[in-house]
Order: sequence, then C-alpha cells, then structure tokens
Amino acid sequence: MTTALFTHADCHRHLMPPGHPESVARLAAVDAALAGFDLLRPDVPMGQGGDILRAHPQSHIDALADAVPDAGFAAIDGDTFLSPGSLDAALRGVGAICAAVDLVLAGGASNAFVAARPPGHHAEREQAMGFCLFGTAAIGALRALDHHGLARVAIIDFDVHHGNGTQDIVWNDPRICFASTHQMPLYPGTGAASARGAHGQILNHPLAPGSGGAAMRAAYDDVILPAVARFAPELIVVSAGFDAHADDPLANLNWSTDDFRWLSGRICDIADQCCTGRVVSTLEGGYDLAALGASVAAHVETLKERGA
Repeated sequence: MTTALFTHADCHRHLMPPGHPESVARLAAVDAALAGFDLLRPDVPMGQGGDILRAHPQSHIDALADAVPDAGFAAIDGDTFLSPGSLDAALRGVGAICAAVDLVLAGGASNAFVAARPPGHHAEREQAMGFCLFGTAAIGALRALDHHGLARVAIIDFDVHHGNGTQDIVWNDPRICFASTHQMPLYPGTGAASARGAHGQILNHPLAPGSGGAAMRAAYDDVILPAVARFAPELIVVSAGFDAHADDPLANLNWSTDDFRWLSGRICDIADQCCTGRVVSTLEGGYDLAALGASVAAHVETLKERGA
C-alpha cells in the first residue's frame, strides 16, 4: 500500500480579494511541491449534504449557498469571503476528506493527504469564519464513526491557530478526541487548557509565541501523544496547518521544516501503535509559499515512507 493524495481543480476556483493570505497560490505551491511524488491520486467526488449535516445544520449550508455572489466577493466577516467558485471548492474539500477516510478504512491506501482549500478547522457548527466554511476534519471523523461504524477517532490539530470550529463541532461527542497545539495569544482566542469538552475528551495545549520546535516536541512527546494513545483511536485525522513555520507571516511559533517532519513521524508512530497506521491528513493553514511547499513535502514524504 501507499499514500493517497486527494485534490481537485475546483479548489483553485475559491478566489479571495487581492492580498488575502488564503490565496489560490497556496494550493499551487502545494501542487508543485508534490508533483514528483509517487502517490495514488484518486478522483475526488463532490461532498454530499448528508456528510455535512453530521457537523452542521441545514441552515448553515443554506446560508452559505445563498451568500455566494454571482461575481466578485461576498464578505462573511473581515477575514472570510465567498466568490462564485467558493461553495464548489468547499464541497470538493468535504468530498475529498470523506473519500480519503473511505479509502484508508477499506485498506486501499495506508494513509492519505487532502490538499484542498478553503481550510476547515475554524468553521463552527453554525458559523463560517477564519477563512473556513465547513469543518472538514470533523466531517471526516464523523464519517468514520457514523458511516463506517468506528468507535473512536482522534483529531490532532497542529495548525498555529486553535481549531475553534472543530472543538465546537466535537465538544459533546465522547467518540472523538480532539488534541491541539496552537500559539496563544493569537486568533481566534480560544483553546485554553481548561477547555476540556463535555466528556474530558478535548486536550488543548497552548504554546507561547517564540517558543520554537523544542517546546512543540516536548508537548507532543510528554502530553499530546500519550493522551491520544490512551484514547486508543481506530483512525487519526490530522488538521495539518503549516503556519507555525518560522517564515510564516501570521504567527511566530518558529518551527522548522524538520519540526514538521519529526511531528509527522511521531503521529505515524501513534497510528502504528493504535490503528494499524491509519492516518488521514487535511491541509489547514500555511501562508509563506516556500515554507508551505517545503513543509507539506516533508509531511507527505513521511506519510509515504511510513505507509510503504
């Protein structure tokens, strides 16, 4: 078996106003970084309403559909915009995460990476925000649980910003362990260590600005990964944001590309221990194009090495 890459041209049609950091160029950088990789590249279906409804009410889907403009941009908030291609792009992201979960659980690939945009982990149950429209990582975890009958799924989120949307969606679900490292203070201002979920299944581990890769490695080795191992997930979903990189303009945790390679390997270690290596990773942030490309390449290369 090997690693599968799920991506689609529709995700390039989600346009942002000039100068917006969540640009089409991000996905172009990821595509270029992975162009030479020997990966499975399955077709990506359009996401289905039933999968979205596990995480969001119909009113949320309808509000987004109604807000999509015929031309130009429609603002959801000061950071989050819709263009004519945005809903199709977000639906492809949902289709990609669900197809990735299906393939990995069926044994058709050891692990998978979803290269889609817009990202997802800030989208709360009833509110799009922070560049995000649908909670893709949570939708993938819920498909594994409700469609495939798994009992426990872990979501590990290493984006530099806290995944407030994922936390909101899974807060009351004892079947999902949500574990996050993130810079604090920083947008969106959530993710305190005291936020533990309705069943104590949420683990937030804030990191101080400038703390660097050593603090991250200690957090994962000493706190995050042991907790995930105790939860004993049958699948690990990764919210893979690369904006903790030292070159990223939106934050300053100052991780290196090698830190992302190390962390990817340690997540695979826990997956090997708990769930026969089953990992589905989905792109979140990362806004310096060179750093994003290099970090995604290191992440996917590690998945590929471990999935061979």
